[in-house]
Amino acid sequence: MDSNPSTAETIYVSDAVTTTAKILVVGHFAVGKTTYIGSLSEITPLRTEEKMTQASAHVDDLKGAPDKVTTTVALDFGRLTLSEELVLYLFGTPGQQRFMQLWEDMARGALGALLLVDPSRLAETFPVIDLVEKYGLEYAIAVNTFDPEGGEFDEDEIREALDLLPDTPVVYCDARDPKSSARALIALVQHLLARAA
Repeated sequence: MDSNPSTAETIYVSDAVTTTAKILVVGHFAVGKTTYIGSLSEITPLRTEEKMTQASAHVDDLKGAPDKVTTTVALDFGRLTLSEELVLYLFGTPGQQRFMQLWEDMARGALGALLLVDPSRLAETFPVIDLVEKYGLEYAIAVNTFDPEGGEFDEDEIREALDLLPDTPVVYCDARDPKSSARALIALVQHLLARAA
């Protein structure tokens, strides 16, 4: 254990915290979930990244992320303190179908989900939307604009392509940028508050 008090204060949750909330960060394989949580977490995120091997070559489609060499095999976890009393926990789900059995446990107790979308691979989003809806989670769509050559898709095109309900928020973010990531999270929280009202 680190005996440096300033380090300990950032690792552990304050005794003043009385409320915690859980948000899932979801999306298909290689959409930026690990990067997103890393951009917002105030602690070093827990990552269960493993090197991709030849065994997954016929399973994991790298055409949208040719430089990807690791993949999440269980979850990502980060923390964000919103006030002295309130802490938000971010849980990132794995994107491949073979890890979907983890979803039931991760979805339990979650307030909602931020669904990251790669606009150049929208078809890969449908199985994730199915899971989010299966577990009864409210969600917002965050179009990850990390690829400058990915083309521009306006909100109406995204809505139509994903067959979204009119009140489902669609925001654009760069998962690498903390301010951009925070705006996407705020859109989800506002949606959750509106649905709870």
